Amino acid sequence: MKTIEKIEKEKISELRFSKKEVLADAMAIRRRNFELMRAQAIGNLLRSKSTITFEDADGKLYQVNTTVWAVGDKFISLKCNRHIPINAILEVD
Repeated sequence: MKTIEKIEKEKISELRFSKKEVLADAMAIRRRNFELMRAQAIGNLLRSKSTITFEDADGKLYQVNTTVWAVGDKFISLKCNRHIPINAILEVD
């Protein structure tokens, strides 16, 4: 099992991301999309934060606790103009 490093959202722009999908099956991808939409709703309506676990291009795992402002087709948008590719996200809590 890989170690998950906590990261501040301001440091996300220093990371590189792969174009590969980190989730293996279609059900997990659908669940991730649902959780991202939920995180966006609670972020915008309740100003609540979500915990996002994601993988960089080197395969290192990171976790950030932040507000999801928008969910697009390929990226999510966070506060401070930070973005994470959706295909790099493993889990949203």
